[in-house]
Amino acid sequence: MSSTPFGPQLIGETEKTLNAVLRRTLSGRLTEPEWVTLRVALQEDAEVRSARELADRVAERAWFEDAIGLVERLTESGLLADGRPTEAGRSLVAELQSSVAADAGPIFQGLSPDDLAIAGRVLTVVRDRARELLTQ
Repeated sequence: MSSTPFGPQLIGETEKTLNAVLRRTLSGRLTEPEWVTLRVALQEDAEVRSARELADRVAERAWFEDAIGLVERLTESGLLADGRPTEAGRSLVAELQSSVAADAGPIFQGLSPDDLAIAGRVLTVVRDRARELLTQ
């Protein structure tokens, strides 16, 4: 096991590896950008009032260049309507979330709650600072 020091390279390596696990779990059901779009739709459900508004939120959070295209494809497939998850969309996310948790669970098994809390705080600050940098 290599020991990449904490920083952009380690965060990138971790993200790419976790995305590979996610893509394997989603295989044939959704792409990773579609998954992220549906997750944002669920998180923003009470606030979003249109497909355009959801696309703006997805672009803002995930930096997908074709956020409106993602929303349109998910709408055409019956998983979104007016930027909000349909019952089919909610059901698919719940089903896949269970699979993601089962597949990713062993990755986090045995890590202390304190270490996870610290990692969460550090990664949140890094993410927020990176988002701020991108808006300048």
